[in-house]
Amino acid sequence: MEKKQTRKYTIGFSRMEKKYEWKDHVIFMGLLLALAVWVNRGIEIKGLYMDDLYFWSCYGEQSFLEYVFPMGSTRFRFLYYLAAWLEMAVVQNHTGLFVPINILLNAALSWMLYGIGRRLAASKGVGFLCGAMFLISRMAYYQIGQVLGLMETMALWMAILILWYLYRYLNEEGQQRRYFIACGLYFGVCFVHERYMALIPLFLLVLLFKRTRKLWEWLAPAISFLAVQLIRTLTIGSVLPAGTGGTQVADTFSISRSIRFALSQAAYVFGINAGPEHLNGQPWSESPWLIRGLVILADLMVAALVVGFLIRLVKSGKEERQSLLKNIALFLGFIAMCIASSSVTIRVEMRWVYVSLAAALLFMAWMYGVLTADVKKELYLKRLWPWGAAFACYVILMLPAELFYRAQYPNLYLWPDQLRYNSLAEETYGRYGDSLFGKNIYIIGSSYKMSDFTARTFFKVFDKERTAEGTSVEFIDSIRDIGLVDSRMLVLREDPEHNGFQDITQFVKEIKLNVEYGYYDDGWMDEHASLTVMAGETGVIDLEIIYPGVMSGGEGIKITKDQDEPFTIPVRSTVVNQTIEAEPWQMVHLTFDYNFYMHNAQEQRGKDRLAAIVHMTAR
Repeated sequence: MEKKQTRKYTIGFSRMEKKYEWKDHVIFMGLLLALAVWVNRGIEIKGLYMDDLYFWSCYGEQSFLEYVFPMGSTRFRFLYYLAAWLEMAVVQNHTGLFVPINILLNAALSWMLYGIGRRLAASKGVGFLCGAMFLISRMAYYQIGQVLGLMETMALWMAILILWYLYRYLNEEGQQRRYFIACGLYFGVCFVHERYMALIPLFLLVLLFKRTRKLWEWLAPAISFLAVQLIRTLTIGSVLPAGTGGTQVADTFSISRSIRFALSQAAYVFGINAGPEHLNGQPWSESPWLIRGLVILADLMVAALVVGFLIRLVKSGKEERQSLLKNIALFLGFIAMCIASSSVTIRVEMRWVYVSLAAALLFMAWMYGVLTADVKKELYLKRLWPWGAAFACYVILMLPAELFYRAQYPNLYLWPDQLRYNSLAEETYGRYGDSLFGKNIYIIGSSYKMSDFTARTFFKVFDKERTAEGTSVEFIDSIRDIGLVDSRMLVLREDPEHNGFQDITQFVKEIKLNVEYGYYDDGWMDEHASLTVMAGETGVIDLEIIYPGVMSGGEGIKITKDQDEPFTIPVRSTVVNQTIEAEPWQMVHLTFDYNFYMHNAQEQRGKDRLAAIVHMTAR
C-alpha cells in the first residue's frame, strides 16, 4: 500500500513538473537573450563599407530578381540574397538596426542549441551551458559586427539542423520525414554558402549505418546534390566554389596548407588562437599566461568528460558500443566536413569555425547524456557530479578567456575600417541629419585609402531616397586646398590614432574667416563689422555685396584693409562686386562701415542694424 502511494506521488510530481516545464524554458531562453545582449555590448554598425556597402548598393540599384538571382556572378546564394533583401527592406536607412537584429538572431541560434543540447543530454542545465558557451565565443565577431553576418547565421542554423535531423533519423524509428527535411536543408544551405556542399558524405554515412534499402532515402541526397550542381552550372558556369578574397579554390588549393589549416581550426575549437593577429585578434603565443592557463584548464575539463565517456564506451556491451560508435562517427564526421570545407582556401577565419564549435558543444552534451543515462532525471545532484560539474567548469573557465579575446577585436583585419566608417557616420549624418545631403565634404588625409565607390555610395545609405543628391567627397592635403568655408561645406580630418574622423568644420571656418563682430553665417552683415580673412593661393579676395533694399542715393561702404588707408565703394546697384588683393595665404583684417541699413529688417542681431548680404571668396 505504501509503495503504491509512493508511486502515485512520483507520477503526480512528474506530471506537475512537465506541466510547468515551459517556465524553465522561458527562464533559460531569457537568460541566453540577456547574455547575448550583454556580451555583444559596444559592437555597432553605423556606417557600411566593403562587402556590406556593396550589397546595400546592389539592393538600391538592382531589381528584386537581379539582386536575388545574380546570373553570371562568381557566387549564387539566392536564399541568402532573399533574406538579405528582406532585411534591407526592413532596415532601410536605419543602419543602427543591423547589430540588434544580428544579436537577436544569434540569441535564437543559442535557443536552438539549448533545445537540442537539452534533448541530447536529458538536462536543461547542460542545454543552457551549450547555448551560453556558443554566445560568449569570440567567433561571433562577424555574425554580430557585419551586415553579411546574416549569411553565416543562416548557414550555421541550417547546418546544425541537418546534424540534428540526421541524428534523430539514425537513433529513432519513424524519422524518415526529418531525414528528407535534412536533404532539403542541404539543398538550401548550399545556396546560403557553397562550402556546405561538403556535408554530402554525411548522408551516405548515416544511410550505411541505418542499413536502409529504401530507394528514395538513397536518391534524396543524390538528387539534392545533383540539383545544386546543375543550378550552379546554369547560373555561374561552375560547380567549384570560389575562394575567399577574390581567389578561386582551383587556383590556390594546396594539400599541405589545407592540412595545416585543418589543424588550426581544431585548435580554435579548443580555444587556442592558432593563426595570425589580423585573423584572431591575438595569437596564442602572445596571449597572457593567465588566459592560456584558463584555456588549458577548460580543455582539461573537456578531456575529463571525454575520458569518462571512453571508459563508458569500453565497458559497454557490443550492441550499445556499436550504437555509440555510429553517433561518434556522425558528430566527428560533421565537424570534420565543416573543417575540411573551410581549409581549402587561402586563410582561416574564426567565423568559419563557429559551426564546428556549435557541433562540438552538442557532441559534449551527447556524451554527458550517455554518461548519465543510467541516473534518474529527478536525481539532479547525482547527475551533476562529476560530469555536469566538468561541463560547467569548462564554460566558467572559458568565459574570462573569451571576454579577453573579444577585447582584441580591434586587431582583426576588418575592425579598424568598421570603426572608421562608424566614426564617419557619426561625424556627418549623426551630427547633421538630413541637412548633410547636398554638402561638399572635404577630408584632410588619405591614409585610409577610401575607394571611389565608397566615397560615392557611403552617404546614400542614410538617404531615404538612396541618392544623397549633391553630396560629394573630396580628399585634400591641408586646409589651404579649400577656400572660405560656407554652409554647403564640411571639413573632416582623418584620426588614425583612434581609427576615426574628426569634424573640424568650425575650426577651419574660424581660421579662414574669424569674425570679431557684425557678420553672420547666412551672409548678413551689420552697419559696422570687423573680421579677418585668410587669402588663398593667389591672394585675391572677392566680395559680392547685395543690398536687397531700396536705394535713395549716396550709399557707400568704407572698407579698411589691415593698416592701409580706408577706401569707399559707392553702391549704385543692388549687387556690387569688389576685389581685394593681398599676399598668398595672408591673414587679412577687414573692417566694414556702411552709411545705410535695411529699413524694413524684421530683426536686429547685434548692437548695429543689418545692412547688406556679403559673400566672400578667397582664391
